[in-house]
Amino acid sequence: MFQNDAFRALGRQECLRLLAEVPVGRVVYTRHALPAVLPINFSLDTDASVLLRTSPDSDLVRAIDGVVVAFEADEFDAATRSGWSVVVTGRATVVTDPAEHERLLHTGPTSWMPLRDAVFVRIESEMATGRELSDRRGITRP
Repeated sequence: MFQNDAFRALGRQECLRLLAEVPVGRVVYTRHALPAVLPINFSLDTDASVLLRTSPDSDLVRAIDGVVVAFEADEFDAATRSGWSVVVTGRATVVTDPAEHERLLHTGPTSWMPLRDAVFVRIESEMATGRELSDRRGITRP
């Protein structure tokens, strides 16, 4: 690690603000007793939970419904050696309420994959942590 690089811990509100700026993150969960990571597009709901839209018969839904997972998103610039990473940890649940599902059809994330039917998975943001890296060697951002 370079001596002049600076890490800064991010507060909850800053973590959520940064999450809202990127379209893709990674779900970290357990599959067949092994760690698994899946990139997926997402959005944040009004209660700061992470929303995923996927197929109802996906392996992901079966693996994470009702369990605690981590969700990570980041943004880095190699040229300036700067960026941030945010991790949200919380229970994932499939949205089953018909009214809530209808609302999310209009306000929730859209899938980058073609889906005939869709379910929404909510990851409660019980814990949101993050850090920012900025290069202190005098390189300025473009």
